Amino acid sequence: MLKWIEATGRTEDAAIQNALAQLGLDRDSVSVEVLERARSGFLGIGSSPAKVKVTYEVPDEVPQKDPVSAAAPQPAPAPAPAPEEPQESPSQPAPAPAPAAAPKAAAGDLEDRVRAFLTGLLEQMQVQADVVITPKAEGGILVTLEGAKLGALIGHRGETLDAIQQLTNYAVNRGRTHRVRIHIDAENYRAKREESLKRLANKVAAKVVKYRRNITLEPMNAYERHVIHETLQDYPDVITYSTGTEPNRRTVVAYSRGKHAY
Repeated sequence: MLKWIEATGRTEDAAIQNALAQLGLDRDSVSVEVLERARSGFLGIGSSPAKVKVTYEVPDEVPQKDPVSAAAPQPAPAPAPAPEEPQESPSQPAPAPAPAAAPKAAAGDLEDRVRAFLTGLLEQMQVQADVVITPKAEGGILVTLEGAKLGALIGHRGETLDAIQQLTNYAVNRGRTHRVRIHIDAENYRAKREESLKRLANKVAAKVVKYRRNITLEPMNAYERHVIHETLQDYPDVITYSTGTEPNRRTVVAYSRGKHAY
């Protein structure tokens, strides 16, 4: 379900930040439409703030069951003759209930699920690779696929690797209360792609400032859009925001006069 709010600020970037602060979301989680650009006026006369419309997605509401009907008693089945129970003997106390099985260690169980899923997936893809699992900060997990000629696992611009990562996250987190983010890499592709995106971001930002016009980048996944946002967050006279819906969500590098890096 899509919802939206409007926010104002001294600049377009300030208006966007005000909206994000109200929603408690990051910039990549929303779509931004600039309704009114900021105007400085003359000597402060006729000035007006920027106004933006920020659209965000919330989970669809699940209809709740009627508590009255849920609590309504069901027709009782015909009574069956009760089986004869052995008489308790004073010298034979009733057996104590069996203790509940101790849960497995969360980290070990999670790593086992990751390894089992990826091993089966790689067998189906007929690709030989070792699964190396390393815990990350904030409860995440980094999985590195090691082997020779793993280009088939990466795919065009990492599309296959992204699909493997998405499937793994879905399979491993299914039924879990707390979702754990799983990052999957092969042949150091993520680091190489990140450096390439940083160079692209700075190159595009320079053109935006020079020609004072916005540039919309090609569709990217959430991680790649985050790299663009983070790279340009302190770039003078430039703001970034995402627009569109998956899988065609794009990052816009926009000119914003008066924004300065700190």
